[in-house]
Amino acid sequence: MIKYRTLDDHDFSKDRVLLRLDLNLPTHNGAISDPTRLTKAIPTIARLASQGAKVIIISHFGRPKGKIVREMSMEQIFSCLCEALNGFTVKFIPHSIGSKVADDIRNMKNGEICLLENLRFHPGEEENDPEFSKSLALLGDCFVNDAFSVSHRAHASTAGIARLMPSFAGPLMDLELKALSNSLDSPKRPLTAIIGGAKISTKLDLLRNIVKLVDKMIVGGGMANTFLFARGVSIGNSLVEKDLSNLVQTIERLATENSCEIILQNDALIATKLESGANYKAVELDDIPDNAMILDAGPNSIPVFSDHIKDSNTIIWNGPLGAFECPPFDTSTTAIAKLVGKLSQKGNLYSIAGGGDTLAALNQAGVVKKLNYVSTAGGAFLEWLEGKELPGVAALKP
Repeated sequence: MIKYRTLDDHDFSKDRVLLRLDLNLPTHNGAISDPTRLTKAIPTIARLASQGAKVIIISHFGRPKGKIVREMSMEQIFSCLCEALNGFTVKFIPHSIGSKVADDIRNMKNGEICLLENLRFHPGEEENDPEFSKSLALLGDCFVNDAFSVSHRAHASTAGIARLMPSFAGPLMDLELKALSNSLDSPKRPLTAIIGGAKISTKLDLLRNIVKLVDKMIVGGGMANTFLFARGVSIGNSLVEKDLSNLVQTIERLATENSCEIILQNDALIATKLESGANYKAVELDDIPDNAMILDAGPNSIPVFSDHIKDSNTIIWNGPLGAFECPPFDTSTTAIAKLVGKLSQKGNLYSIAGGGDTLAALNQAGVVKKLNYVSTAGGAFLEWLEGKELPGVAALKP
């Protein structure tokens, strides 16, 4: 884990603080449909403002591709921000760089907050253009990155600016990095990974890296079909990536070399159609008809998975174990999620989950708040599991 400074390492009073947040909030019919990211960021904003800093919030919103798109203006977020920061003075500045922005910031009082316009209205943001980074850096005295979810991008507002001025990890960033470190860098063993989802092709780097780090790996979802196929199991009409059989065998060898046990289901829930309420049955793996699809692990597999989890001290979870969006093919995901939540609450294991459909599956099972840490970072979480250096995190090195 890299060394970085946090808000505890500096007195921000009277500083102009450039605060990178991820305020790319989902919308429906022009209204914010889920303010979770904003809500989580409020304590960071309030802490800096209460210290007497001039807080300059920078973020992106949508994908305007370097052009001004009014529907993607940060002004859409502004009313939500003001409401959440009741008691603070908050201003919207309809630009993100330039002398006018600098003047507006200069005229702010200590403890006031401003929201700059969408960074991605400038092509220099996603290009990590040095000149755009410099233009941003001129607006502040120091930089705080509290947006782990975009820190896998080498953009001006994550990587570029951090190398030009004193930089710090915000509380949300710090929390995420410590959770990831606890699960991968210095875990309490045995360490078990639960890896699911539809396709192996989207997680090859993750699989290659994770088998070097964990003691056991439970593979589920459509991914498990390709593992089963590579082992010679007839899987009927199931989703499978036959062309990746050799790569799966390579991953199996890599796991063996690193003393990682790969655990697959020993039975399945099958149906001829993927739809809620479809006719289904549980069968052994050697009894799958040619016209049927494996859509979930079967009832005999769940106790096997459960025993391995009970023997673990740390769990990393990425991806559902079946077609959880279509009951009853959510059975194994829900059962294992509830077990992980229960053991986490009892203090019997440390659990971290994130990426892809994982959050939706855990929400459906009603256990999100029972796990030790659930990341909403998506791509950044996956790239960390893949063992990649995240540019926005690496740039925080003092």
